[in-house]
Amino acid sequence: MRALPLLLLPFLATPAPADEAALAKGRAFTEANCARCHAVGSTDHSPNPRSIPFRFVARLYPIDYLAEALAEGIAVSHEMPEFVLEADEIEPLLLYLDSIQVR
Repeated sequence: MRALPLLLLPFLATPAPADEAALAKGRAFTEANCARCHAVGSTDHSPNPRSIPFRFVARLYPIDYLAEALAEGIAVSHEMPEFVLEADEIEPLLLYLDSIQVR
């Protein structure tokens, strides 16, 4: 009976289909809204050299802390446009950002 938990490990490590859909939605959001300036993947370079690659965002801000800023409207001091995300956009974006972080 002790072997049963070990047999379940591959299934527990595999993202659920809902997570895969959320990751895809988050990636699609970044590609459509952010990739003009930021690197949005795990190895690409930011087209705007002053824009941080998204894979390094957690070095500056805990990913979970971004939810409130995204809901209220994230604005920074440079040329980035202000973004206000809908509730159903925030979780997929944060999930995607977390998935590409280089820590």
